[in-house]
Amino acid sequence: MTYHIRPAAPHTHYFTVALNTPGDDLLVLEIERLRQAVRLTRAEHSFQIAAWVVMPDHLHTIWTLPDGDNDAGGRWRLIKARFSASLPFDARSSRINRTAQGVWQRGLWQHRIADAADMALHMRSCQMDPVRHGLVDVPEAWPYSSFRAAAALQRVG
Repeated sequence: MTYHIRPAAPHTHYFTVALNTPGDDLLVLEIERLRQAVRLTRAEHSFQIAAWVVMPDHLHTIWTLPDGDNDAGGRWRLIKARFSASLPFDARSSRINRTAQGVWQRGLWQHRIADAADMALHMRSCQMDPVRHGLVDVPEAWPYSSFRAAAALQRVG
C-alpha cells in the first residue's frame, strides 16, 4: 500500500521499498541486477535521482519526476518486475517466487517532499540509514549509497 504524507512540492518524492523477506540480503547480493532494472526504467521513463541507498532488504531513494508526470508507481512496478525476472534460478531464488510479488513487499512508502528543510531531512535519512542499521560507522563507508560517490567528489573538488 502506498502512503502519502502531506501536500508537497509537486515532483520530488522520497520512497522506501522493501523485500518480502525482512533480513534478506538479496538487494546487495544482486546489486547489478537492481542497477540494470533502474537504468532500463530511467531510459524509458525519465526521472532524476537526488539520493539513493540500497540496504540488504530495503532501499530509500529521492526522485524528481518530469513536470506533469506523476507516475512514480508505474516506474516502481517496472523496476521491481525487471529485477525479479532477472534473478537466476539457483538454490537461493528457488526458495522464492521470481515474480515481483514474490520478491518485493507489496506497494511502497511514498512521501512528497514539501520544501528545502524536508528535502534535507530525507537526504539525511538516506545518508544515515546504513549507520542506523549498524552496517557501517560512517555513511561514506557504505558501498551502496549515492552519498559515497558524493563524498568522493567532495574530496577531489
